[in-house]
Amino acid sequence: MKATVSLLGCLLLAGCQTGGADTGKNDPEYSWWELVFVEPNYMKVWVEDSSVQDINDKVFSRAGKSTAASGEPDIGIESARGWGAVTGSGMPVTGADLPKRISVRWQSITEQKTYRGFIDIPEKARQLMMSSTHERCDETPDKTARFMASLYVGLAPGGVLQAWVKDSCRNPIKVARGQAEIEPLGAQQGKNGGSYAYPVSEKAKKYIEKYGIPYGSW
Repeated sequence: MKATVSLLGCLLLAGCQTGGADTGKNDPEYSWWELVFVEPNYMKVWVEDSSVQDINDKVFSRAGKSTAASGEPDIGIESARGWGAVTGSGMPVTGADLPKRISVRWQSITEQKTYRGFIDIPEKARQLMMSSTHERCDETPDKTARFMASLYVGLAPGGVLQAWVKDSCRNPIKVARGQAEIEPLGAQQGKNGGSYAYPVSEKAKKYIEKYGIPYGSW
């Protein structure tokens, strides 16, 4: 098997079939997939290190951005409970085949704790990643298929990891969950005095004072 299988190819595993223009088979697409980190509102994280192990067991280091997508909306609404919108931009994992495992070490700025852990990506997620770029959404057959397959990894207080992929209709589908452990060396593995990337924002402090951290909601 080749070390890298381009998403430009059509895998039978993904259910791709020869068909008309509305199948999306010939729609333009990027050669690689992207890794996107997300976080609940107000629950800020900083990714110290991340890596991807693909289905050929090849490892790609520094695979994602250091920041994650989230927001600090109206403090009058308890918006940190649950994940909210699964969206944001990430980085293409250039040269990688479809993902098998994502490993992450991150700072939970909200808690001032550091976690390390991994999340295993199941076969159904890889099938969805492939079909999302090869098949048009049945609801919008005139709209081209997704340009690039995406894997979203959520990072939350308590060391929770959650993974989603988007289907051909751009809906986020939960595909995996993981539980990280505390990094015993602390932030930056004890370097730079173990200081965190930045302090908790004033708005986040006020939110937490009012609502607390909703452990168990992720």
